Amino acid sequence: MSLDMTDSTATTSSSATAAPLVRATDLAKTFDVSAPWLNRVIERQPRQLLRAVDGVSFDIPRGQTLALVGESGCGKSTVARLLVGLYNPTRGGFVFDGQDAHAAFKTPEGRKLRRRIQMIFQDPYASLNPRWRVEDIIAEPLREHEIEKEPAALRARVDELLKSVGLSPLDRVKYPHQFSGGQRQRISIARALATQPEFLVCDEPTSALDVSVQAQVLNIMKDLQRERGLTYLFISHNLAVVRHVSDQVGVMYLGRLVELAPKHTLFERPRHPYTRMLLDAIPKMHDTGKARTPVSGEVPNPLNPPSGCAFNPRCPHANDRCRNERPQLLELDGIRIACHAVEEKRI
Repeated sequence: MSLDMTDSTATTSSSATAAPLVRATDLAKTFDVSAPWLNRVIERQPRQLLRAVDGVSFDIPRGQTLALVGESGCGKSTVARLLVGLYNPTRGGFVFDGQDAHAAFKTPEGRKLRRRIQMIFQDPYASLNPRWRVEDIIAEPLREHEIEKEPAALRARVDELLKSVGLSPLDRVKYPHQFSGGQRQRISIARALATQPEFLVCDEPTSALDVSVQAQVLNIMKDLQRERGLTYLFISHNLAVVRHVSDQVGVMYLGRLVELAPKHTLFERPRHPYTRMLLDAIPKMHDTGKARTPVSGEVPNPLNPPSGCAFNPRCPHANDRCRNERPQLLELDGIRIACHAVEEKRI
């Protein structure tokens, strides 16, 4: 994949010391996945709780991108839905621009906050209403938030948004089925930009697209970030994509962050054994013909996670402490990491 991108890590000293636009603190979400009450009584089964997200904390400075990566089921998408208010947290909080976002979402003032936070969903084939024309899809948030009411102004705004994502104003009269996957995702981006948000939560926005189309969509997103000063949370399982779009990378495993580091640090010197395992599985150009290292083992059942460190059954460095004591996310050498082996300098 060839991407024409520049890092957005260069910030002024004043912006570096400013409060982050996004701050998640000890975010957690537990789902009750128990069988119906009568079944549990008859079969004498206990309640089953799924801790999809279990104490995730991070900051995102204004204008930067934090990427969350990890295997399927690690809780990345649940974090995304917590930040946009689709889920209420079981524990923890989310502060946006100094304001308690989850408290604000429940008040009439929450509408103003929702204008500033938008989401791009994973599947452009499912996230667009097939019965609506493109102009109605993009105009919906403008009408909902009463940003534009006059038909002429509404159409002009839709045309402007279509052009901003590389589509023609003439496309507004078409239906989603008349577009390719990449074009549909551009329509999704245009809809997300309609309210002029400051923070975009992107839930694997390119995973359903071909590799060449992924590069086009990612370039558009980076251009928009530079032009509008957007802040991104980018959810992905593709580390090759993450390397091009992120400023910071958070690695999740079974609902928890195990490593959080600047992009270059994480890719050049990964510390957590799970991060190393993920990076070893990436095909490399100079290793043509060399067998890829598979990600060994399987993710444990999240309904019955291992005691201690959740990664210990798959970790070559696990000892008794790892099997009995859950590691905390500590600040070590400029990164945040949850690993007893790294803390004890065993690796």
